[in-house]
Formats: sequence, C-alpha cells, structure tokens
Amino acid sequence: ILNYDIMARFRRRTCIILLLFILFICSIMMALKTLRPDRAGFGDPFGLGLLPELQQRTVLLDSKQNLLNRAQGDTVTRVSNLHSIAVNTMKASMSSVKKMEEELSSPNYNFHIFYYTWYGNPQFDGKYIHWNHPLLPHWDPKIANNYPKGRHNPPEDIGANFYPELGSYSSKDPTVIEAHMKQMRTASTGVIVLSWYPPGMADENGEPTDDLVPVVLDYAHKYNLKVTFHIEPYKDRDDRSMYHNVKYIIDKYGSHPAFYRHKTSTGRLLPMFYVYDSYVTIPEIWANLLTVSGSQSIRNTPYDALFIALLVEERHKHDIHRSGFDGMYTYFATNGFSYGSSHHNWASLKAFCDSNNLMFIPSVGPGYIDTSIRPWNNHNTRNRVNGKYYETAFSAALLVRPEIISITSFNEWHEGTQIEKAVPKRTGQVVYLDYKPHKPNVYLELTQKWSEKYRKEQEQWLM
Repeated sequence: ILNYDIMARFRRRTCIILLLFILFICSIMMALKTLRPDRAGFGDPFGLGLLPELQQRTVLLDSKQNLLNRAQGDTVTRVSNLHSIAVNTMKASMSSVKKMEEELSSPNYNFHIFYYTWYGNPQFDGKYIHWNHPLLPHWDPKIANNYPKGRHNPPEDIGANFYPELGSYSSKDPTVIEAHMKQMRTASTGVIVLSWYPPGMADENGEPTDDLVPVVLDYAHKYNLKVTFHIEPYKDRDDRSMYHNVKYIIDKYGSHPAFYRHKTSTGRLLPMFYVYDSYVTIPEIWANLLTVSGSQSIRNTPYDALFIALLVEERHKHDIHRSGFDGMYTYFATNGFSYGSSHHNWASLKAFCDSNNLMFIPSVGPGYIDTSIRPWNNHNTRNRVNGKYYETAFSAALLVRPEIISITSFNEWHEGTQIEKAVPKRTGQVVYLDYKPHKPNVYLELTQKWSEKYRKEQEQWLM
C-alpha cells in the first residue's frame, strides 16, 4: 500500500510538471508569433478588405453638405471662440514655458508621429464623433452573420479596445490639444503628422476638421513641435485637386512658425506631405504633379515640397519612383501584414531608396488591435507584450539607418496603435485593455528612450 501511494504521488507530480512545461512552451511560441508574425502576409482576407480598390475608405460628405451650409455660421463662430479660448489659455500659461522647456526632453525632428483630430463629444461638438464608431461588417456575408452589428455608445462604450486617460474627448477641446502636445513633447517626438482632409470633407465617420489646424499649430509651437500634413484619400483625389490642396495648405499655414520644413541634402527647406493610399492613383496621374515636365507640375514653384508615398506591396516601389515621389513610408503597425510593414523587408527597401535618391521612412508601432470595430479581425492583432513589440520595431528601424522614423500612432484608438496615455476600465460587459503592469505613460517613455538612442546612433552614422 505504501509503495502504491508513493507511485501515485509520483505520477501526479510528473503530470503536473509535464503540464506546466507544455504551458511554458505554448507561451514562448505565442510570444514569438507576436513579435514576428510573418505568417500573416499581405493578401490575407484582412488585407483584401481594407484595400481601397475593393472598399473605398473615405467619401465626400455630399449628404452632409446642406446641413454643414446651414450650420456654417454657428460653426465659424464656435471655432473662432475656441481659437480665442486657446490663445488666451496659452497666454496665461506662457510664464511656465521656460521652466517646462528645461524639464522636457528636446524634440527630435526626425521622429514623426501620426495624429488624428477626428474625435468629438457633446460638450464641444453637440454629439459624439468617432467614439461611436460602427461595427464594420466582413465583406463575406456568411462570415459577417457570425458577428455583432450596430455601433458603440459612448462614453462608457467606445470604438476602441483601450480607454484613453482623457476619456471620450473632443479634439476641439483646447485642454485636450495641450495635453496631447505635452505628451508628444515628453516622448521626444518632433513632428506631428496631422491627418488632413480638404475643407468641407472628412472620413466617412467624421466631420470636417480643417478649421482646427490653426489651434493645433499654435499649441504645437508652444511646445516647440512642428506640424506636417497626412493627406487622406478623399473622393476624386488627383493631380489637379492635389495641386490646389498643396497651394491651399502652404498659402494658409506655411507662414506659421510651427509649419514643418525639411532640410534636404542640397540645403533646401521644403514642406513635407505624407500621402495616404497614394497607390490608388496611377503613376501617370501623379507624374503630372510631381515631375518637372508634368502638366500640373509643382516642381520648381513656390509650392514645391517633399511628397512621401505609402508603400504597401513590393511592386509599389517602382510606381512610387515613376510617379515622381520623393520617398516612401510604410504606416501599418502590423509586422507581417503587408510587404512594407514587414520589418525584414526594410533593408531591401532602404537599399532601393538609396539607389534611386528617395527617402525611406519606416513606420513603427506599439501593437495593433481593431476588434472593437472589426470584430472578425482578431488574427491580425499584434500583442504589445508589455512594450517589447514596440522596441522590436524600433530596433528593426534603426538597423536600416533611416533619415526619419514615423510612429503609428499617437492616437489612432480604433486600431489600437496609440501611444497616448490609456487607463484600466471595466464597464458592464466591456473590459478594456490597458498598459499594466506599467503606468499609463509607458509608451511615451519608450518613445523618448528610443529617440535618444536614435540620436546617439545617428551621430555614429554621420561620422
């Protein structure tokens, strides 16, 4: 009987040890998959569904135009008042700017960060905007029927997997704008890449935001940050409309001290424009605008600038070169999702750019999760692994010695790529993700860490 008891205990102990070993191996495999998810290649159902050729992401707000026209007087007054409030607020706090400058890390103008001002709430906008994002259906009806429909109901239920420390804020709130600028400056970024649509236009879930640009510029200047523009794929975007857009931006905002100009290798100071979904337009149309001989050429005019195209597939690099663009960026924070966003392809892309006098701007991100708005897309989630995913991306970017690194993103909450402060929150049946065991500012601190590392390594590259 004694021998039987000993053997039984031995078998139980062996089973427990074996089970723990299997769990440990599974955890290691999941972590490795998260950090280098090359299996999720471009062309999977997620990629096909988001390609503008199959599903245009933005529309001209024709249906809203009459409402906008009727409300224009009120809107102009409200925006003017907001601008006045912002100016007065800044004047009142300017005495603390010098002290703040001493405490904050110096801005790194080679770190560009994507920023969105499309959020709204009842206090400042009369309603929620973007926080109430709809649940997007899968393009396959059979799959779509397996997932919930409808839209989110702020402030407790928002279209994001994380919850912002500032709550369901309005991008028009001057205190929010200032908090964002301070966070970006704390992170030692230097250039805000502002999502932009022409006046009267917006994404399909938002409202026009061009009127907010002056306030963003003012607060950016207070924190010694610069602002450039991320031109979104509005309806009928082509060489002619882009010429007018660029002229409008430079004429209206180009004299502001926070307007970003990049110093080229030839010593010229030129504005810079990121062009999202640039590959939707054929190279011949872009060449009309971006080559010296083009019919709408902007080259060697007062509106000349550096134009940076989005590279998704490998073949896009040749189209970008033929189009007359000055460089390329990769945007997506999902390693392995597209050719451009896959870290192991950055070396060959940088080599191509170097040999064709183009800028290569890799985009790094802290992770990716968009199941709050695309509940069927969990296979493209990229776990943050407590910051390790973000650091892996920075490490890969520094290996190719880029002139500029872009960060996706400061506050794209729908896709879970934000580095803005987030807090734990549980409401009803919804439990939001958070940055624990770290503090809400952990991704700002990581960005600042890698900004300093980039500065030191860049000094070595230039020696």
